[in-house]
Amino acid sequence: MLESTTSAKSVLMQSLAASKGGLEVRNPADGTLLANVKAYDAVEVETVIAQMHAAWPAWSGLSAKVRSTRLKAWNNLILDHADELAQIVTLECGKPLGESMGEVVYAASFVEWFAEEARRAYGEVIPAHVADKRLLTIRQPVGVSAAITPWNFPLAMITRKAGPALAAGCAMIVKPAEATPLSALALEYLAHQAGIPADIFRVVPTTDPAAIGDVFCRTPEIRKLSFTGSTRIGKLLLEKCATTVKRVSMELGGNAPFIVFDDADIDAAVEGAIASKFRNAGQTCVCTNRLLVQDGIHDAFVAALARRVSGLKVGRGDEAGTDIGPIINQAGVAKVDALVTQAVAMGAEVHVGGGRHPAGAAFYAPTVLSKVTPDMDIFRTEIFGPVAPISRFATEDEAVRLANDTPYGLAAYFFTTDAIRMWRVMEKLEYGMVGVNDGLISTEIAPFGGVKESGIGREGSRHGLDEYMEWKYVSLGGIGAKS
Repeated sequence: MLESTTSAKSVLMQSLAASKGGLEVRNPADGTLLANVKAYDAVEVETVIAQMHAAWPAWSGLSAKVRSTRLKAWNNLILDHADELAQIVTLECGKPLGESMGEVVYAASFVEWFAEEARRAYGEVIPAHVADKRLLTIRQPVGVSAAITPWNFPLAMITRKAGPALAAGCAMIVKPAEATPLSALALEYLAHQAGIPADIFRVVPTTDPAAIGDVFCRTPEIRKLSFTGSTRIGKLLLEKCATTVKRVSMELGGNAPFIVFDDADIDAAVEGAIASKFRNAGQTCVCTNRLLVQDGIHDAFVAALARRVSGLKVGRGDEAGTDIGPIINQAGVAKVDALVTQAVAMGAEVHVGGGRHPAGAAFYAPTVLSKVTPDMDIFRTEIFGPVAPISRFATEDEAVRLANDTPYGLAAYFFTTDAIRMWRVMEKLEYGMVGVNDGLISTEIAPFGGVKESGIGREGSRHGLDEYMEWKYVSLGGIGAKS
């Protein structure tokens, strides 16, 4: 069924289309069935974990160079199949094809980066405190690791976790989002083609995510859990992981502010807002959620942003020129619509959009609202839709206070041409990542993660490898001088 909706005819696509099981995968743009894939139950996942636990010492025992070579081969295969992978992403999560192609490259970048970092897992020699001892540390893999990934970046959220895990010498089992298992299965297929053993990297789609999450949390053979998703679910997983004192990485919800100061370049700020707010129809974890604009530039910025947003094309992700694809499901559409409806009822002004789009039931019109106030739900709730709510502020201190007045701390953005303000505001914002005159901050070479209720740990960069390694301290005694 998958082949009938795309021109790709490779072995990769055929292997996905041939996968039969209890999990239906549908195109969010129109609800058509793409494929049925095998859905794993808790017992099957426990068996897979046992197999991985038995197999991972052999993988960790390989030289870093060998693991690096296998990961580089995986990276090359991902890029070789970029067109097909992009089509899969667009079909199952709806984003425009150009964005999907960008995600393929972004996903591959983590595999390439950690292939290189595998050879740099250095220990250290510590100057001893007594003459007859030598002190040193080594880094060793955590063990079998599990990942729970979201639908909005179905390739990159896997490689950002699996890349460092495999590089460190761990095994990795992945439960992909129910809406987007095809991307995950494609990555698994290519990883095995690259020489990464089947008992070292496994993907286990399911129709019962709560049960699989429980298995990951309570099974002692799983030494590490990495999760990207909502703060509510993250808190539940943290509680359950406490029973086995498991290492965790959590990339959770956000409420990103986008501050525009009076001295900002309006055109640059508008383009930054478009990139941050409307990518993937506003369905990204670092997506701008609240635009805070200073009095002196407020009206001009609102008008400029409204003009720009009015030109965005809404449609299926596989249609040429599409800027805004579908919301992932009807619950998501209803949530966005309810937030906008309440805001308007409480006094917000609609400049563009403001309702569902005629392209179909899954589409919401790109929207710009002004006169948004902190007492509106849209100011405090992660929207996950193509809606830009704008609030006015007077002073820098007010902007920082409004930006920090949230339990979340994933990403923040601000635009200014004042170099002193850049440093001052950057330091005051309580966020794990800050874009200064930049609406696109994600890269494999920098640490990705949040503070407060937005998460624990970092992904990407050299620090990403640390999440899958343990430090072992060794004290070597009896090394006195020979007589």
